[in-house]
Amino acid sequence: MIITSLLDTDLYKFTMMQVVLHHFPAANVEYRYKCRTPGINLSPYIDEIREEVHHLCQLRFTESELDYLRSLRFIKSDFADFLGLFQMPEKCISITEGEKPGEISVTVKGPWLHTILFEIPVLAIINEVYFRNTFKNPDWEEGRRRLQEKMCLVVDDPALDDFRVAEYGTRRRFSKKWHEEVVITMKEQMGKHFAGTSNVWLAMKHDVTPLGTMGHEYLQACQALGPRLRDSQVFALEVWAREYRGDLGIALSDVYGLDAFLRDFDMYFCKLFDGARHDSGDPFEWGERMLAHYQANRVDPRAKTLVFSDALTIPKAIELAKHFAGRCKVSFGIGTNLTNDLGHEPLQIVMKMVRCNGQPVAKVSDAPEKTMCDDPAYLAYLRQVFDLPPP
Repeated sequence: MIITSLLDTDLYKFTMMQVVLHHFPAANVEYRYKCRTPGINLSPYIDEIREEVHHLCQLRFTESELDYLRSLRFIKSDFADFLGLFQMPEKCISITEGEKPGEISVTVKGPWLHTILFEIPVLAIINEVYFRNTFKNPDWEEGRRRLQEKMCLVVDDPALDDFRVAEYGTRRRFSKKWHEEVVITMKEQMGKHFAGTSNVWLAMKHDVTPLGTMGHEYLQACQALGPRLRDSQVFALEVWAREYRGDLGIALSDVYGLDAFLRDFDMYFCKLFDGARHDSGDPFEWGERMLAHYQANRVDPRAKTLVFSDALTIPKAIELAKHFAGRCKVSFGIGTNLTNDLGHEPLQIVMKMVRCNGQPVAKVSDAPEKTMCDDPAYLAYLRQVFDLPPP
């Protein structure tokens, strides 16, 4: 089977899940899957995908896995105890034929606390089932050659002494086997330049640092859980700070676009959070505006970290590192370009939260194609409340 451990997911699912347990245990949500790549026929594999998901829902955390989570400084004992009782609720996920030929429809509905872990392994399952059926004899040597080229770009450049890159590619990986080989190769060859991986299972197995803080769904859910919509971003950041007391201090900046983020990310948050993560729009422009914002709030940008994670490649990360060198700390998370670069076009698939407590929620991205909401009237209202430009 593809997923053999509930740790085979991204760390930020656990960090968000702990916040849900302590602050929003009664929240109910809905997630919906979307494939942005045209012409992909997944319907022949729907039974195989269902079988993999059924197996996923039989898994439990082992004692050694729970001990590993307890060893992470920000994981609290009651959360680890809760995970000891946890099992994925199969009744909360529906996988059916889609409206158009070849499409599949995946919907997850239920308590946020019990459904939050579905997204990453389900996307990894869909990817691997698709690629193992459509590319039965992958060119592993071509993948290794491409990976080796990327390693050499970093290791052979003396100007990149402080360069750090993390692997973020679980959800869109070609396969679990290839994902593990990528992490092993990065650890062996990149040395200090390898910051770690977002995948908790691989971090535990290969003794590397697990990385992650918050995802889009957390700020989206706060649209329904906060006191009022306009204050939802501030509410989300304040709840996060109460939970982690200064730890895990990288704020996600693109749920409403950068303009709205900077309006809410005032001097208090500039000083409180360690930095911010870029995930849509032009990364150079974003970085320049973040540095100017820190300076305007009398905060030294050199003490802050900018994390870049939007469709990155190693050459693009190197370009960004050199551009911002000496002006702030920088870190890079690279996903698909590391874990699904064997010469085949990766699938652009996502599973996003679309409702919380029965209310629509949305992400309004600086990259229009990343905006996702199933209620046009709510999306228009959200744009008005946050003074966002029309699409």
